[in-house]
Amino acid sequence: MTESANTRSERLQVRLDANSKDVLQRAARYQHKTVSQFVLSTALEEAAKVIREKEVVTLTDLDWTRFLDALTNPPEPNPALNRAFDRYRQNSR
Repeated sequence: MTESANTRSERLQVRLDANSKDVLQRAARYQHKTVSQFVLSTALEEAAKVIREKEVVTLTDLDWTRFLDALTNPPEPNPALNRAFDRYRQNSR
């Protein structure tokens, strides 16, 4: 567990209906955890999943080869890109 989770210096409060609380309590008991432990571990797992989905790019072998080739052998800039470079240089002064 991370250092911030071990220090327990933050608090998170959630309002929920009685049925939702019962479901969480039952699930926590099945995993031999407190409701807080169950909710925190489950929320952190889901948070990590969401972050991976938004921040990690997975490429096929073919796409990786094309990406690496574009990095190591970039094409010459076309006229539109040259104009964009010129505009950037003028605006960054």
